[in-house]
Amino acid sequence: MTSSPFGRVLTAMVTPMSPDGEVDSAGVDSLVDHLLATGHDGIVVNGTTGESATLTEDESIEMVRRVKERVGDRAAVVAGVGSNDTRHAVHMAGRAARVGADALLLVSPYYNKPTQPGVVAHCRAVADTTELPLMLYDIPGRTGIPFTTSTLLTLAEHPRIVAVKDAKGDLWASTHVMAATDLLWFSGEDALNLPLLAQGATGVVSVVGHVAGREYAAMVAAVDRGDLVEARRIHASLIPVVDAIMSTSQGAIMAKAALVELGVIGSATVRLPLVESPPEHLELLRAALATRSAR
Repeated sequence: MTSSPFGRVLTAMVTPMSPDGEVDSAGVDSLVDHLLATGHDGIVVNGTTGESATLTEDESIEMVRRVKERVGDRAAVVAGVGSNDTRHAVHMAGRAARVGADALLLVSPYYNKPTQPGVVAHCRAVADTTELPLMLYDIPGRTGIPFTTSTLLTLAEHPRIVAVKDAKGDLWASTHVMAATDLLWFSGEDALNLPLLAQGATGVVSVVGHVAGREYAAMVAAVDRGDLVEARRIHASLIPVVDAIMSTSQGAIMAKAALVELGVIGSATVRLPLVESPPEHLELLRAALATRSAR
């Protein structure tokens, strides 16, 4: 069994909000309790699904503090600190560490389109800020900038850059880096959780894990013991809910809607430019959730 300072079954947690758009502290506590009760040993705060782009700096840091206070030592709290401004990412890393984050998540710098040497310098600067382990987040579909294979090999030499959340969708590139380094590998795309686990990933950083944490914990355990038949069964059983949450509109929108359906949080409010699910998406979601409760 692989040891990981991040945990192995993580969800990129939504930020619960009240109908007026303010962060819902009681909803945060309820959601943390739900995740801990459903197989998670790690929680990512202030990731994309947490609407980090529209949280203020103070809201982001308060999320880390509150989640860590609620979690204690029951799971790792991984704080997203990404920015397209290296100074701001460094600043956020320091603040997150001071309020108790166990680890950091760093997306590639978006919009600026730096060269790969710039990406390396950016990541090293953030990693040098604290003593916390750091997970790189490779999602070029959102950032416009991938971590190339050579960049990942270079960054793997840093003692605190120890993991990758892979949402690039290139399984062969992943294989190259996993074979050449000791980086801990995490699937960052729910549709590819099983393929990445089967080729050696440590775990998952999921969105669908909001409602399927137990299933993903069971999938990780099945792959660990070499039971790919069971892992494939779990993978197939989750097709409806993965489609409903990840393919109808947008993960944060649909994950919040699902949590409302399950009674975990009270409101599916998201901040503009996101808007809540239309009725036809909610119908698909309810049907997908029903396939899980029927088993």
